[in-house]
Amino acid sequence: MSLSEELTRLVDDAIDRERPALVALARGIHARPELRFEEHEALRLVTELLEARGHVVERGLAGMATAFRARRGDPRGPRVAVLAEYDALPEIGHACGHNLIAMSAVGAFLGAAAVTERTGGEIILLGTPAEEGGGGKVEMIDAGVFEGLDAALMFHPLDRDLLAHPTLANLWLEMSFHGRPAHAAMAPFDGKSALQACMDTFRLIDGQRVGFRDGVRVHGYVTNGGQAVNIIPSLAACELSVRATHLAELDRVRAIVERCARAAAMASDVSVEITARRGYKEMKNNMTLARRFGEHARALGRSPRETDPTMGAGSTDMGDVSHVVPSIHPWLAIVDENEALCHQVPFATAAASDRGTSTGVDAAKALARTAVELLVDAELRAEARREWESVRPSSPAGG
Repeated sequence: MSLSEELTRLVDDAIDRERPALVALARGIHARPELRFEEHEALRLVTELLEARGHVVERGLAGMATAFRARRGDPRGPRVAVLAEYDALPEIGHACGHNLIAMSAVGAFLGAAAVTERTGGEIILLGTPAEEGGGGKVEMIDAGVFEGLDAALMFHPLDRDLLAHPTLANLWLEMSFHGRPAHAAMAPFDGKSALQACMDTFRLIDGQRVGFRDGVRVHGYVTNGGQAVNIIPSLAACELSVRATHLAELDRVRAIVERCARAAAMASDVSVEITARRGYKEMKNNMTLARRFGEHARALGRSPRETDPTMGAGSTDMGDVSHVVPSIHPWLAIVDENEALCHQVPFATAAASDRGTSTGVDAAKALARTAVELLVDAELRAEARREWESVRPSSPAGG
């Protein structure tokens, strides 16, 4: 069943009426970039807009001060969530375009909420903080926020339109090396260099890359390289991100990285402490829903490809969501192809541009249409669920 012309028009009209407010929201969030779990101004801007339109907002969702939920409709019917992100990056602000993600999710919610009396079911807006390394969605999964949902939808800006693209499972490893200080000129032989072990860890990992499978990424930086130039460092530390195409390979590569650290510590006769920080699972793109989003995007004048094997992949906590509910994470362009990518300064500029906000409106309409179609089409929901169950891994959520 395709979405009726009447419902399509009502959804689009509702979003068009809100366009000035949505653009102002995107630019307001962009002007005040906030890091993970600190998105208080973004929360204020979003929730004030929602409340001004008569929606009740639940703040402090899943124990996170900057998480929220708004709902409209009947929870006894089908339930579809649209997800908003709004955290920024250190130094380069909204170079991942989360201000546009927030704009599109709010717009999609307002568009779908305008027709829930006709469709039945419930449209839900979830404000999910700290995608950039904090895993707000994982906390919400653990708190049961996604239980009973039929689908979870969001979009992400990029330099091209894609219906689905892989993301990588990942985790973070923090390593602290402990040695013995000494005067670096008078008695270096009396010291045990924690920094030497830290640097050797990176070199040993580089030597292991020949055995990594395609898609594996290991990268990091030194967070503590010593305290003075003339002291053999007794303390050094680094943080590493480990990524792989799926959880089993992630576990294998993690073991390699940890062996490298222990070997480097042994070589310099120092000790090492390794702490793992939970990362994200790989994305299980629901193609049934992604293709429906694509049909709506094409009707809006866009030309999305299904995927693009020439593109690299990152990681997102939307991957964890896709393991517990049928989910989509399509990408829409805010710059020309190869002009800029996420986490680059020009991409941050584009996230506040007219083209960026126009893409945000397109995303809002395509998301809203997809959500409304899910509310009215039982067979679409069943097909999406069948696909999800056929690819769903057996590992527990957020593990």
